[in-house]
Amino acid sequence: MRVRNINGIEEKIETFGGERFIKDGTVYKGQWHEYFGNNNPIYIEIGCGKGQFIDAMSCYYKNINFIAIERVEEILYKAVIKLKNQKNLCFLLMDGSLLSDIFTENEVQRIYLNFSDPWPKKRHAKRRLTSPLFLKEYYNVLDRGSDIHFKTDNKNLFDYSIEIFKEENWQLNNVDYDYHKKEGAMDFPTEYENKFRIKGQPIFRLEAIRPQTKNTEN
Repeated sequence: MRVRNINGIEEKIETFGGERFIKDGTVYKGQWHEYFGNNNPIYIEIGCGKGQFIDAMSCYYKNINFIAIERVEEILYKAVIKLKNQKNLCFLLMDGSLLSDIFTENEVQRIYLNFSDPWPKKRHAKRRLTSPLFLKEYYNVLDRGSDIHFKTDNKNLFDYSIEIFKEENWQLNNVDYDYHKKEGAMDFPTEYENKFRIKGQPIFRLEAIRPQTKNTEN
């Protein structure tokens, strides 16, 4: 997806994000509970896009600390401007492959991957957010028994992800090839999800629980 450049984007993000925009997440490594001022669980979304999902989640679930991660400044800006002064939400401008620089072991209780870039070409497989490279990063920062919630409209990416999760010994739950939010489900739609549903496209979703031990074969 091509993104239009915005003049003075860094200053705009800082202005709208205020103290909720973290320029250097390494400062809080191992101290995120101190940043939020409580011991509530920490949930992160990698690739938060325009922020509809993480904004709704943080407004509804006040007893959870949310961290939105996005690597494209112009997209992060669109998420930051939705901020409603939630004290349980902050934003990081970074690549999801660098989680170990930001979090210590067992510091995160859940990771959301919503409609990530499918990187369809085989030579780009390592860039997929469910590739073995990324799963090792997730393993490093997730708490024992914690999980990943993954949604996509791309069946090929979904099938690939299931295969990789199994190879890396992640336990799969609630694998759904036509997901519709059930009553009481802890979930909100993203901007993409709303568009796909209007078009009648199926949504694929699963939950993957962190294995007890790391796969060292790859």
